[in-house]
Amino acid sequence: MSEYLLTASGVSKRFPGVIALDNVLLSIRPGEVHALLGENGAGKSTLLKILSGAYHQDSGTLELDGEVLRHQSPFERQRLGIVTVYQESSLMPNMSVAENIFIGREPSRANFVNWTAMQKAASQALARLDLRVDPRTPVHSLSVAEQQLVEIARALTMNAKLIILDEPTASLSDREVRKLHQIVRDLKSQGISTIYVTHRLNEVTDICDRFTVLRDGKYVGDGEVAQTTIDQIIRMMVGRNVEYLQGVHHQGGDVVLRIEGLTRVKRLPRPQAVLLRQMSLEIRKAEILGLAGLVGAGRTDFVRALFGAEAYDSGNCYLDGKQVQIKTPTDAIDFGIALVPEDRKQQGLFLTQSVRQNITLPSLKRLCVWAYFVSRRAEDELVEQFRKSLRIRMPSQEVMVGTLSGGNQQKIVLARCMALKPKVLIVDEPTRGIDVGAKAEVHQLLRNLVSEGTAVVVISSELPEILSLCDRVVTVKEGHITGEMPVAEATEEKLMKLMTLGIGETHVHAGVELA
Repeated sequence: MSEYLLTASGVSKRFPGVIALDNVLLSIRPGEVHALLGENGAGKSTLLKILSGAYHQDSGTLELDGEVLRHQSPFERQRLGIVTVYQESSLMPNMSVAENIFIGREPSRANFVNWTAMQKAASQALARLDLRVDPRTPVHSLSVAEQQLVEIARALTMNAKLIILDEPTASLSDREVRKLHQIVRDLKSQGISTIYVTHRLNEVTDICDRFTVLRDGKYVGDGEVAQTTIDQIIRMMVGRNVEYLQGVHHQGGDVVLRIEGLTRVKRLPRPQAVLLRQMSLEIRKAEILGLAGLVGAGRTDFVRALFGAEAYDSGNCYLDGKQVQIKTPTDAIDFGIALVPEDRKQQGLFLTQSVRQNITLPSLKRLCVWAYFVSRRAEDELVEQFRKSLRIRMPSQEVMVGTLSGGNQQKIVLARCMALKPKVLIVDEPTRGIDVGAKAEVHQLLRNLVSEGTAVVVISSELPEILSLCDRVVTVKEGHITGEMPVAEATEEKLMKLMTLGIGETHVHAGVELA
């Protein structure tokens, strides 16, 4: 029997104007968890698509169990035991859990779907993952974490030998991450291999056995996780030492935006929408305010209501001391408020438009010459400025945004908001899907904005990011503010306690207990 379940030798792939992969090597042992690491644009996504059959390599060989893999389709690769769970869900939201698990492979009797057999088999697959949902449940009613487990259950029904998890924890809470990691360990004990793609290096040390690093489409090296430090992995990924700037925390200036009693008592049709209960806070110039809370706490609902993207029933907003009415995102932008949304693909990008159009669209009025004629030169200069400062990797300004990696897409949304030069910049999960090198750069960019007087509001599910980046932190649970304190007084333990408090329990404001 071969030492390796899967090997990729000398794999190369070119696209017009780009060498995506150049002589890449990868080897996966049976029953191991293998981290595939690299910055955005390193070639990870291209390699995953070649392994899954979505792309075909231009040169090089793939072997599974010692047998050379030809240019099969994704469906044929799944039949061979290679199943990919992508970062963006591939499930059909209006179909049931069972239908999604067996789509294209439905059990049949006399040419009719055997619904009883399908639901029973789906229940058995879900039970292996300790996921207690009715297989008849529509997928759109499940949480992101539950949808991921449904995709893994689908892989188990295909008798997968190798499961590829692409950024599996990007949208999960800490509790959901721990559950997923236990499932990966259970799969390992069953002899199933996992390729684990992540930018969270603490997860590599927690769950992975070995790792491979790509940089600029090339193989850099591999190794045993237990024998390698995180600093060594970072140097392999970025080709340099990365300094995480803890930053000088700011006291904050005058109040630029004050929200009083923002409330929403009517549920929206959107799944997971949260009621908002008398939410009041002050946002100050030259300060980074962090909103901390568990997934579903209502942080995103609050900033979307503040930005005019979702309705609320009562509450007042004051900008520079004057009451303002923000009913639409256009109102918010006109008042100098910009939002980097949590879901970049659905809410932040025009995927079929160019990088140039995506970055400059809300700034076109400022880029006009002679009334309504847009200066193409000014557009190009603006895009080039952010390409350099955010290290956006793209073949040209005219490339379609939907063809870029998730991290580069996130940078483009951030660039568009920064181009508006807002008074208040709200960033919802600013570094989700961004590699370790770019993460430090984005943090520094936000600090630079603060030094220029901009008020920044950051939502992050990573408490270390809140503590290292922000000046003041507000905690939220179930649409209710449960606490507020300077970050100098905050610890992960204090914040977690406030994030899990229920309404009516003791709240903390600036370190003082309130009845």
